[in-house]
Amino acid sequence: MIGVILAAGMAKRLRPLTDEKPKCLLEVGGKTLLQRTVDAMISAGVKEFVVVTGYRENMIREFLTVNYQLSIINYIDNVDFEHNNNIFSLWLAMQKLHGQEVLLMDSDILCDPEAVRRVARKTNPALAMQQHELGEEEMKIVVDEAGRITEISKTCSPADAIGESVGIEKMTPAYTEAIYQELRKMILDENLIDIFYERAFERLIPQGHTFEVVDTTDLFSYELDTPEDLEKASAALPKELY
Repeated sequence: MIGVILAAGMAKRLRPLTDEKPKCLLEVGGKTLLQRTVDAMISAGVKEFVVVTGYRENMIREFLTVNYQLSIINYIDNVDFEHNNNIFSLWLAMQKLHGQEVLLMDSDILCDPEAVRRVARKTNPALAMQQHELGEEEMKIVVDEAGRITEISKTCSPADAIGESVGIEKMTPAYTEAIYQELRKMILDENLIDIFYERAFERLIPQGHTFEVVDTTDLFSYELDTPEDLEKASAALPKELY
């Protein structure tokens, strides 16, 4: 299983904290978000990594080189990160990894490592979900009566959703091949470079490719979009996660 970490974005809403460093190198509880992501993936069995960089990519490379003796870590540079969204970073990764088993995470997720392990243990494609009061900003999950995902987006009605996608996805070889083919159409034919990658997930549902929902509501998770979020997350972080 290959760990894919998307770390290209500028995180403008976190300015001025991200003026001089990427979001993933901000610290919560004495550890950077990137360190927490890598450590969680390692604990889930990942031994090979692909990191998609962009903004301040030299700082990310330096941090990983200094802090990890990883046997295999490969970098992909999203050079036009200012003009695209995470769907383009995923497309860059899938060009190399389609047909392989992948554990996908954004580099800025603050969560209990058990959430990552819980998703990684699944044999089918799976993603982590948190149940809480939802608003307009969350990446929301809507399911049918059988529990199958029918929609995953920020624009769906909060009343229809069962929870928020945490941003941890396990993809089987069949799924990575399918999403590669879908991304190929979206990026090359439709130029959909400035949207969230969850739109590709939605487009695969009618084709028979979807995710099992893994409930991680019992585990700590915090979304970090603003400096105020960072302060609140630092105060709320359980002692066992320091």
